[in-house]
Amino acid sequence: MKITEWKTLVDQGGYSDSPAFQKVNADIHASVGEVVWPPGSDRFTIFPEFGKKRGEGNGVVPIKKNFAEALSQHGWELEKRAPRSSSEEQKLIKGSHPGAFDGHLSFPGGTPLPFAVEWETGNISSSHRAINRIGLGMKLGYLSGGALVVPSASLAKYLTDRIGNAPELLPYHPLWEQWNFQKFGYLGIVTVEHDSESRDVPRIPKGKDGRAEQ
Repeated sequence: MKITEWKTLVDQGGYSDSPAFQKVNADIHASVGEVVWPPGSDRFTIFPEFGKKRGEGNGVVPIKKNFAEALSQHGWELEKRAPRSSSEEQKLIKGSHPGAFDGHLSFPGGTPLPFAVEWETGNISSSHRAINRIGLGMKLGYLSGGALVVPSASLAKYLTDRIGNAPELLPYHPLWEQWNFQKFGYLGIVTVEHDSESRDVPRIPKGKDGRAEQ
């Protein structure tokens, strides 16, 4: 798999020039490159079938799994949950915990604060929740930044219908570009795409999470 665009939305205090970001950038690039299909291949070839109808198209969970496993090899912690709020009010609100991050990287000495990455497997609402989860971490001071990985339009059409994708997030970029939660912070959206298409490869299997085929 390949990265076709890396959009920086927030770059406070020269974050993108820091050694911390150099590691983040290198690890995400390397891990995306290690996402292949079929298993054992040296590239990512998609079965070119639209995913609008049930039983058609390709799933996304196996793709995320490959990415996460690659990140883990680079020292990232997987499914790291955000700290519990110390607010008594928040403790009483059911469902108030923002959930776990797909990838979470802590830096030596605790400086800067950790960086999170999310790989989109749900619909566009899920994409917004992922961005908000990162933004909340920056606002509350337990993340220095994060990135959301989403499919391009060219890839999304072959995946589970209505999966969150780069073009649908574009209208909200001006809002996120105004976020200023950290003196030293970063927020970005990484767009990924298949290397090739072929009907000679198997479809990526779909799993089920709640009511959504993935």
